[in-house]
Amino acid sequence: MFQIEPTLESFKTVLNKDIVQYLSNSVFITLAVTLLSLLFGIPATYALVFGTLKNPDTRYFQFVSANLLPPVGVIFPWFIIFRFLHLLDTRLGLIIIYTGVNIPLVIWIVTSFFKDVPQEIIEAAEIDGCSKFYGFFKVILPLTRTGIISAALLVIIFAWNEFFFAVNLTYVKAGTIPVYMARFMTQEGLFWVKLSAISSVCVLPPLILGWITQKSMIKGLTMGAVKG
Repeated sequence: MFQIEPTLESFKTVLNKDIVQYLSNSVFITLAVTLLSLLFGIPATYALVFGTLKNPDTRYFQFVSANLLPPVGVIFPWFIIFRFLHLLDTRLGLIIIYTGVNIPLVIWIVTSFFKDVPQEIIEAAEIDGCSKFYGFFKVILPLTRTGIISAALLVIIFAWNEFFFAVNLTYVKAGTIPVYMARFMTQEGLFWVKLSAISSVCVLPPLILGWITQKSMIKGLTMGAVKG
């Protein structure tokens, strides 16, 4: 039988002063990306569903299909653009690219919820003299709150866990938690003990957030799955 003595020594090793910068970068970038993705994605969805755009289904497909491009296929153009604009190894650079990736995700999720809003409620609000702007905030958003929460949680998970763009477009200043974890994967091999310790710590924020909002998350992701 193997005798294993429990120890927290690995946690002491990985939880040093270096992780503070990476952790603060992850928190700041995740919050900024979530807010911007919702700020641009929700009005875009409203325009696609309730607006007077020509061929809204085509526009919707154009937005959503943007995420079908593999990251490895767009990293080189992004690298050239960021180097020209001096955005390499900056928080702003990651925020821009993460927001661009997550806006289609928000549109994809929220669209189904906007389409499920009863037309009678919208017509009743218009009869009562409710403008489109007022109706958007007082009618549409409250009725689609669960879908918006679900979209926000998925954006948070993506921004927190994203590795490919972060490791290729940052060095030290704007590195995120996944980039910090990569320090324990070297040519000498994988430092499994330290990697497991930092992974256990980094997975806690999304788990706690998901646990707190699990009811809204489940309701949002399953709404419309069963009809009849």
